[in-house]
Amino acid sequence: MGSMSIGHWLIVLAIVLLLFGANKIPRLMGDVAKGIKAFKSGMKEEADKVEGQPKPADPTPTAGASKQAEAEKKA
Repeated sequence: MGSMSIGHWLIVLAIVLLLFGANKIPRLMGDVAKGIKAFKSGMKEEADKVEGQPKPADPTPTAGASKQAEAEKKA
């Protein structure tokens, strides 16, 4: 009951063809492909931009810094 049989898919295909027409479907698929390509290139540009930036300093204190903090507390 939950799965779609071949008959269901044929009915869906017929409805899509009636709504959009046979000529519009290839154009729609082309537009979808262009959108996917634009999204991928945008993601690649963003990844390249992030790789080019310097990494932030390590927030964990070093051994010398902790000794200095202890000395300041004692003083």
